This record gives sequence, structure tokens and C-alpha cells, in this order.
Amino acid sequence: MCGIAGWIDYQRDLRDENPIIERMTASLGHRGPDTKSSYISKHGLLGHRRLIVVDPSGGAQPMTKRLGEKTYTMVYNGELYNTEDLRKELKDKGHTFNSYSDTEVLLVAYMEWGENCVQHLNGIYAFGIWNEVEKTVFLARDRLGVKPLFYNLKNGGLFFASEIKALLAHPEIDPVVTTEGLCEVFGLGPARSPGNGVFKDINEIKPGYCLTYTPQGVKIKSYWQLESKPHEDSLGDTIENVRGLLIDAIERQLVSDVPICTFLSGGLDSSAIASVTANAFKRDGRGQLHTYSIDYVDNDQYFKPSEFQPNADSEWIGRMVSHIDSKHHDIIIDTPQLTEALEAAVLSTDLPGMADVDSSLYLFCKNVKQNDTVALSGECADEIFGGYPWFRRREDIEANTFPWSKATTERRNILSGDLRKLPLEEYVATKYEETLREVPRMKGESLETHRMREIFYLNMKWFMITLLNRKDRMSMANGLEVRVPFADHRIVEYAWNIPWEMKYLGQREKGLLRSALKDILPEDVRTRKKSPYPKTHNPAYLKAVQQWMGEIMQDPSSPILQVINQEKVKEIVETGGKSFGKPWFGQLMTGPQLIAYLIQVNLWMKHYNVSIE
Repeated sequence: MCGIAGWIDYQRDLRDENPIIERMTASLGHRGPDTKSSYISKHGLLGHRRLIVVDPSGGAQPMTKRLGEKTYTMVYNGELYNTEDLRKELKDKGHTFNSYSDTEVLLVAYMEWGENCVQHLNGIYAFGIWNEVEKTVFLARDRLGVKPLFYNLKNGGLFFASEIKALLAHPEIDPVVTTEGLCEVFGLGPARSPGNGVFKDINEIKPGYCLTYTPQGVKIKSYWQLESKPHEDSLGDTIENVRGLLIDAIERQLVSDVPICTFLSGGLDSSAIASVTANAFKRDGRGQLHTYSIDYVDNDQYFKPSEFQPNADSEWIGRMVSHIDSKHHDIIIDTPQLTEALEAAVLSTDLPGMADVDSSLYLFCKNVKQNDTVALSGECADEIFGGYPWFRRREDIEANTFPWSKATTERRNILSGDLRKLPLEEYVATKYEETLREVPRMKGESLETHRMREIFYLNMKWFMITLLNRKDRMSMANGLEVRVPFADHRIVEYAWNIPWEMKYLGQREKGLLRSALKDILPEDVRTRKKSPYPKTHNPAYLKAVQQWMGEIMQDPSSPILQVINQEKVKEIVETGGKSFGKPWFGQLMTGPQLIAYLIQVNLWMKHYNVSIE
């Protein structure tokens, strides 16, 4: 994985502006700690930071190749999982290769197929390709949005980068937030509208979209959409197809020239990945698989079962470690570390995030990176196969809003007097309705069936991308590449048309997936009730964020004071978030996480010198 940056301007000579692209690229050093380089031409500057995973000598970037009279230069962040299939196809078309890197295969694929190259790719990617002769740049992002790619069109130029911080490192791009940005932070946060970068004029290439920039202007288009059609496979065939697709996706993602491991919580998704990976390691003579889990100091003392978190992970992790014979590492995080890392999480995301759900992952990845460079993780299974409560609870299915964020009015009430007039409810409702209009319909399906399609679509386009953003920033902030096999677009396309009755097989969340994992997992692990990402239950954490937010409230220079109702927030802090009345976001962001989110808003406004317009 890597960090990329670029500046294209047809009106200016950029050859003397290399210090700027170097500054933009340097801000992404955490994404690519191994090497750095840049490409300089009259109208195009490209920068690259590299995390070496495959082909240390042959995958250097920016990579330039010639075809006839044309010269193509690429910067790329990601991994292709069908590299060898593509290489063979391109060799058959007469192309030659100087390396075994996926970087060169991707560049040659563009040289052969142009912007249609994305139709041939299986992987996670964000890349930019500059055609020096034709003076065009092509940007593309993977279908599910695993890898980020932000851009800005300003003063006749195009700027792009892996993270917002790299754009803000350009002297012509200011950290301004308009009322729209405030609606994002307080109405939707930590989610973001697809394509919205929160800062003024900063956008993001949407998942499954590409952008072409030429002297004639900019063209943005979607290259991948879900298609609704009848699912004609029997239940038995469906189970076998899901099983086969998942095993193939996992095994394709084990290509690496550096150490590779898996995350393991003892839940269905991570256990499946760990089991398939361990089997592949044994088959291929790759040694013992290393697995990693996260927990918190004294969590065993304070954990209380609930509907959403029925049991702790430790027993189940031990069960899986014994089953697959992995070399396991327990990473235990203490409250002071967790609280302090709220700041690092903001600086990694460039925005307020999921509070300690982020900071814990940041610390976890930091520890994993000490031994390994690549990890596989279980994100996306819940959104694709129906793991969350809102796939089953009637009040969530019928809610006329995002089912994981139903406190829009309460959110608006924490804003200061003038800002309380922000149209948060209208803004959120508009985003919700816009998303529903995108859902591909199938002729003849019932209203109930289509509503379940809508719930799945909302989850994939909103909740899932929030978790993928979180995973990318917290891992890459530590130079750790995390791959997500469930986000293989072939799995997503197939599962999209499987009826809910099949996905909910046996009246169980992810029932179909459970059946597909028979004989891959121990029976008790396979049937274990879903438990979400583990968070701290230690009351010391609540006390820590209460104290920190209290100090922020007492400091007149705290930037958040200009946007919040101080009396309302003071009440939230004093009651540990109970006065807010509802979860802030999802299942995990309750009272302590709401207070921590407000701390992150203050840190964000302070560190980025945010000005409100």
C-alpha cells in the first residue's frame, strides 16, 4: 500500500513547483514509510510514498512506460488480486513486462484498455495515470471504496491525494468548512456523504467511479453498479457458491513478499478468514499463521452482556487459536493510551471519527505492525450478508432514515444558537432519499423485498464505507496494509440478489454465511451469536473523557465553543451522555463515545485551524 498525490495544471509551468508536491507527498509518509519519489513535467506533478509489499525492486513509483509515441506515468495505492490472470492476458496481446509487480500490470492494462481497464481489475486500488503527450490524467477508485482518493478542482488546476491532509498541504487549498461541512460533521458524522470531503471544495472519488481531466475539462462517471435480477440458484448451490467465492477471495489476497497475518476476534467473519488462511499456509508450506486480537485492561471485570454484545471474545479466540494452531498475540490496551490516542486518530482521519472505536484500532494496528506488514480482516460481511440488528428489527426496517443514526434532532440541539438553525434534519433526509433513488429495482418484486434491498444498499454505501475508511486510516497511519476479502466485488455482486429469506437462513443473522462455513469452523464458533467490535467497558474511560471535555469547556480558546450549546454539552458531560437519550451512531457510539466525538471535533478544529464560512 502507498500514498499518492498529484497536481495537474494546463495554465502553469509546474517544473519549479516540485517543493509543493514533495510537501504534499511527505504528509503521506505514514502510508509509505519505505521509499519516496516524484515525477516532474511542465503541466503534471506526481508524488508517491511506498509501503513495499510485492516486488521491492520492480514496483517503484511513479512508474513510467512508453507505448509508441505516448508516455504514461502512474501513481498507485492498492493491490490487485488477479495480477497473474491479467499479465497472461496482456502478454497474449503483445505486451512485455520488466517486473512481477501488480503496479506494472495495472499501468499496462490502462495502456491497452484505457479507462475501461477498471472493468478488468479485481482488487483494492486508487490510482492516477498521466498521459504526457495527450495531457490527460485518469483517476479511479475501487468498486467498494476500500482505498481512498480525494481531489480538488481550483484555479484551473486538479489536485488529488490519498488523504485530505495532503491536499491541505498545498498553499492554495485552505481548511475552510461551510454550513454543508457542519451538516456532515454534526448531522451524519462519523459517516460522510459519498464523495464529500467535508472541507470546502474537497471531494472524494466515489467507490466505483473514475475521473478524466483534460484541457477541455473534467468528466466523472460510474463504472460499476449493482444489478438487480432474479436469484435462480437453489439453496444448496447458493451455499456452495458463497463458500467457493469466499475461499477464492481469501486465498487470492495472500500474495505478499512480506509477513502476513490475520485479525481474530473469535467471531464468524474473522474466524473464517483465519481458518482458510491457516489451511492455505499449511498446504503451501508457509509456516505458522500469526493472529492478533484486541482487548482492554480490566474489561473482564466490567463487561456486562447486552443484546448487542452478548459475550466477550477471549474464550472464542482461544477456541480458534487451538483449532487452527496459530501463533496468537493478545494486544491489551489501557485507558490512558486509549484516551490519548483520540488525537492520533483525528490526525490519521483528518476528521472527527468513531472516537475510541478508532483510537483502539489505531493502537492495535501500531502493535501489529511491529511484527507484520499485511493483515486480513473481516469487515463487510455484516453489510453484505445481514449481520446487524437493523436487518431484523421491524422499527429499524421501517425507519424513514439511516437505521444506525436516528438522533438527528438531538444532534441539532447540541449546536449553538445560530447554528441550531442549520437544516440538519433536511440535510440528512435529502441524503437518505438520494441514496434510495439509486437502488436498482427489479421488475415485479414486492415492496417488502425492495425495502430489504434498500436496507442492504444503505449499509453498503454508508455504514460499510465508514468502517472501511476507519480501517484504512488507522492501519495505514501505522504503515500496515489491511485487506478485506469480504469486499471482493464478485461476492458482493452475487450476494446482492440472494433473497433475504436465504441470507436469514434458520432465522439467524448471516445464516447463509454460517451454512457456507460448515466444516471450516468449529461448530460452536460457527453458531456463535454476533458480537460487535470490542470496546472498553472500564468506567475509567468515561471519567477520562468527562475530565478532558470538561477542560475543553473551561478553556475559552477551545474552537468547539463557537459551534456548541455549552449548557447542553455540559449536561451531556455530567451525565456521561445519558441526557442525550440515544446512541450517537451505530451500536458502539453511546455516552462515552459521544463525549469523545466532541473531543475529536475540538481537536480537529484546532489542529487543522478550521475556519467556518
